[in-house]
Amino acid sequence: MTLKTITKTIKNQEIIFTNERALFWTGEKALILSDLHVGKTAYFRRNGIPVPSDILSDDLARLGALIKHFDAEQVLIVGDFLHAGKNSDYAIFEEWQVQFPHVRIRIIKGNHDVFKASFLEKKSVEICGSELEMPPFTFIHEPEDREGSFLVSGHLHPGITLKLERNKSVSLPCYRYSETQLVLPAFSRFTGLDTKSCGDYHCIAFSENLIFEMDGSGQFS
Repeated sequence: MTLKTITKTIKNQEIIFTNERALFWTGEKALILSDLHVGKTAYFRRNGIPVPSDILSDDLARLGALIKHFDAEQVLIVGDFLHAGKNSDYAIFEEWQVQFPHVRIRIIKGNHDVFKASFLEKKSVEICGSELEMPPFTFIHEPEDREGSFLVSGHLHPGITLKLERNKSVSLPCYRYSETQLVLPAFSRFTGLDTKSCGDYHCIAFSENLIFEMDGSGQFS
């Protein structure tokens, strides 16, 4: 994948959207992503569904490349860091994390993070509870309407379907945003897409070599 970006100013903050399923908050030197789902592949294998473990390795390699590219000082994971508690895939994350001892990893709890995760407290990760205030933003896993706040969330795995010629179409992951909230795509590629959640929101969609903006009517901005 070739890194592509769109830079926008949100609440007077410079935010860089990438086609690598994460954004970078310049002022805080923070990479922000959601739905990493560490352990999902091991969970499937344990239940008799053959899934290669290199899916997680590839996701973490992308994250590592982003940390290096932006010289990030922290990584903020907006929920569903884990998928089903601690399992054999977690060792892959531990090995990866050794490369970045200087990077602060902060986790907002998501619906998949309800499993006992006390083992994380012994690591260089910070569990921030169900939401985190970092003005001018509030980070929370599941989107909601909240007056007076700009919410950054995940959970929905938003996507958009583009119609092509000859009755063909393609579905792409996207960021969904409005005047009051921003919904992140799933960072893990081992997830589905909700192509119905964008509605009248603006979207920043992306592919391996492109990133582009569309308005709520599906027109290119």
